[in-house]
Amino acid sequence: MAKNNEIDFAAPIVEAGAQVAKKVGARAVFAYFDAVRNPVKLKDSIKPPTKLIAICKDASDVEHAKSLGVINMHVPAFSLSRMGQIKMATLLAFSQGLLKQGDAFVFLTGVAGKSIDTLVTMRVGEEYELFQSVGQPKLTEHIRRPVFEKVLTLCLELSYEGREGKPVGTIFVIGDHVEVQKNGQEGRINPFKGYTEKERNILDDSIKETVKEIAKLDGAFILKGTGVILSACTMLHASASTATGEMGLGSRHAAAAAITSVTKSIAVTLSESTGTVRVWRRGQLITEIEKLTRSSPESPQTDTA
Repeated sequence: MAKNNEIDFAAPIVEAGAQVAKKVGARAVFAYFDAVRNPVKLKDSIKPPTKLIAICKDASDVEHAKSLGVINMHVPAFSLSRMGQIKMATLLAFSQGLLKQGDAFVFLTGVAGKSIDTLVTMRVGEEYELFQSVGQPKLTEHIRRPVFEKVLTLCLELSYEGREGKPVGTIFVIGDHVEVQKNGQEGRINPFKGYTEKERNILDDSIKETVKEIAKLDGAFILKGTGVILSACTMLHASASTATGEMGLGSRHAAAAAITSVTKSIAVTLSESTGTVRVWRRGQLITEIEKLTRSSPESPQTDTA
């Protein structure tokens, strides 16, 4: 029940979400599961062929979704703005093949840690700001999906945590490593040289803190599509003039646009100044996830009772 005269939006929005999904023929309804007060009712309201996809932040949400027979998609547990939540979840949905060009979908979300208060419906291809990747090849045809998701998560962690209290800016280039290396030059010291591929795979959580520490240094991480880190502190030499993506975002972002325009790679960048995480493909900015600051009107810290 809403308290202190707050309006309880959750129930009518969930009901409206099911109705909208039916009317527009939505492929899926996405809902942050920890914000759904009555997941059984939500599930029962979604009728085939539309699918309910539970966005889960932790293991308990995943198990709850599984117990109800609901498709689940795990996302990092970060306090993102409403649009940040949508961007991250839809980007991962694309990488997992849960959405494709032309699909309509409904998204139920709200302020992090609270109940649903927002309904968004879109058809993939009509929202340029969110779906700049439409028309590009499948996001992970040569890159393992867990690798992309791990890199995205690491960048989000660095965005919120920094390193020793200081902001960090970095770039990860994943896939097509032979061509990427032709367009780059390793630094004098490669921190990963001499280690086995298993010991330097980004999917191994034991090296996460090492990667975060190295991220403070200049240069890019170069990764195979399998997650093996080939080098760090690498200077990229692809010409920014060859990139077709959005310019004016600084040298790190220009390098990401350039390297992805001349190779079949994906680049994930973290802005040191703003904490914004951006994903690049074929010289274009696919999407960006902005950091939710304490001063943001969507931040839980600024909500009043």
